[in-house]
Amino acid sequence: MLFWHSHPETYQQHAQNNYIRDALTPFLKHEEEQQSTEIGVSPFHYVLCAATSPAVKLQDETLTYLNQGQSYEIRMLNRKLVEFTNISSKHIKSIVRVVFHDRRLQYTEHQQLEGWRWNRPGDRILDIDIPLSVGIMEPRAHPLQLNTIEFLWDPDKNASVFIQVNCISTEFTPRKHGGEKGVPFRIQIDTFAAGEHGEYTEHMLSASCQVKVFKPKGADRKLKTDREKIEKKSPQDREKYQPSYKTTVLTECSPWPEAPSVSRTSNTPSPGYHSAHTSYSFPEENCSPDQQEELHLPSCSDHLLPSSSMQDTQQWLHRNRFSSFSRLFSGFSGSDLLKMSREDLIQICGPADGIRLFNAIKGRCIQPRLTVYVSQLQNRNQLHTKAAVYHALYLEDLTVLELTEKIANLYNVPSQQILRVYRQGPTGIHVLVSDEMVQNFTEESSFIISTMKDECNDGYHVVLK
Repeated sequence: MLFWHSHPETYQQHAQNNYIRDALTPFLKHEEEQQSTEIGVSPFHYVLCAATSPAVKLQDETLTYLNQGQSYEIRMLNRKLVEFTNISSKHIKSIVRVVFHDRRLQYTEHQQLEGWRWNRPGDRILDIDIPLSVGIMEPRAHPLQLNTIEFLWDPDKNASVFIQVNCISTEFTPRKHGGEKGVPFRIQIDTFAAGEHGEYTEHMLSASCQVKVFKPKGADRKLKTDREKIEKKSPQDREKYQPSYKTTVLTECSPWPEAPSVSRTSNTPSPGYHSAHTSYSFPEENCSPDQQEELHLPSCSDHLLPSSSMQDTQQWLHRNRFSSFSRLFSGFSGSDLLKMSREDLIQICGPADGIRLFNAIKGRCIQPRLTVYVSQLQNRNQLHTKAAVYHALYLEDLTVLELTEKIANLYNVPSQQILRVYRQGPTGIHVLVSDEMVQNFTEESSFIISTMKDECNDGYHVVLK
């Protein structure tokens, strides 16, 4: 049962209020039951037209299965269509993103997306199906932000956007033995109104839902398997699981951070989009704090501490995308938040943000698989002297490609200019570094880096001594 057509038609404005209320009744019963207190918070309401899984326990967030490349409708409804007049501009802007749900992958999101870009050149993670979409204007997809689309729409009318997710959940899991469990994503929509200068900076609403993406028709098979699994359970056990709904309601969440964290990530040097530099010299004292952070593993110092003051706690909430709860926790210090249990935070913030906040508070620093130290060769007499300045490289994949990219980022050069990496062996011979050699590096090994100009092109060879 679709309550409006997928093709552009004229909306019947005079009957909209009763029309929307009556149409939403069969689809949104579960939201009325679980989030009745949130109905009046925002006039907007987002619905993803895809069924939720029945194999999700009552206390957990809903999970929706999608097929790769299939167009899915997201309905953007204004529950207060006639009364809503508190914005100055005719149109508002919505930004749709596909992001990682797991905190472990959020730490390395830039590297994960860059790896996907290299494996799927020319493809996008998220696309918009413009011919099917209704009521949207100026759709845009930034060429460097493969997981983001944006568009304008009229808040006095309902709108419908069709999206396509082109990546699958198993593309971001370690390939070990087949049958890997795919990682969950989040589809998040952030909506903004225009400010005094006409820029869309006034945040209005952010909402998201949890999804998994399968190869074509895989979502249908998985949904069928989940239903059969639940049907085999006893009536008592079935009561522990949520029913499957025909549509997925996006629940309110924290806005996606634009600055400073996202801007820092989007400006990180990458193999495909790196400004050209000709010098290998990149002294640490000339780096900004943000650049130095990019050269190293994410800092553990951003963890909330018992000694954090109320002001420090507020800043920590903003840095970690919990701005919507800053007023709620305005009188809390670091020790106050650390004393709260997982159940307390879920009850206060809701399932999705409560679990995310608990993980952020209790999270531990991710340890690298291998740490090596490198120093640039300043003169021919330098050889592991104590006066040399070393930089730490933290490796996760233990591959030559990763080592090359780390060295390129460290010395601010495009990774394409590093053609080969050698290790100086016995009697000064140059041994080509392979993935197996990297995997056998001793923890906290130290190397002096020297470079050789390639005779045929503008590339360089790097030698580890």
